[in-house]
Amino acid sequence: MSTPLTLYYTPGTCAQAVRIALEETGVPYQLERVDFSAQQQRSPEYLAINPKGRVPALVTEQGTLTEAAALLAYIAQRFPEARLAPTDLFGFARMQEFNIYLASTVHINHAHRPRAARWADEPQAQAAMQRKVPGNMTDNFRYIEDNYLKGPWVLGEQYSVCDGYLFTVAGWLKSDGVDIAQFPKVHDHFKRMSERPAVQKALS
Repeated sequence: MSTPLTLYYTPGTCAQAVRIALEETGVPYQLERVDFSAQQQRSPEYLAINPKGRVPALVTEQGTLTEAAALLAYIAQRFPEARLAPTDLFGFARMQEFNIYLASTVHINHAHRPRAARWADEPQAQAAMQRKVPGNMTDNFRYIEDNYLKGPWVLGEQYSVCDGYLFTVAGWLKSDGVDIAQFPKVHDHFKRMSERPAVQKALS
């Protein structure tokens, strides 16, 4: 029997989307919580696992993988019986398009609020970036509202790893000063996701 996958995870981060995907597969895995409040992500022990000092990190039999979008694609392809990704080439690329948008644009815009020090040292510059966060996140979610969720799920009729990822990132809107209710499809999706057993287990 192969060694279970090990997910290094912090609640509320994008690693939550990976945990949801693993729960959807029903396969056994090990969970290792990384305590950001204790700076555990910067410890020598964790940096030996993920030199980036961030989550998620997924330890597999072949080595360690990082970056949420990559982990989601890996889980979907490794466990095809869970049907977490489209099987056609265009559909899979569409899934990647959405997940990479969350990772490269939406997550970065959100991060300018709690982690503005990554981009500037001066308090005034940090404050200016933080003031832009609500507007940028509103624009991002307006794009998602208008261009995805043509059915009950992000990609339409088929549930995919995109859905856990959107649920996770949409959970950041309140702290960013954005009312999710202004995006009816996103809001309905968030409530529908909250009812899924895999999501409830991942949040427990």
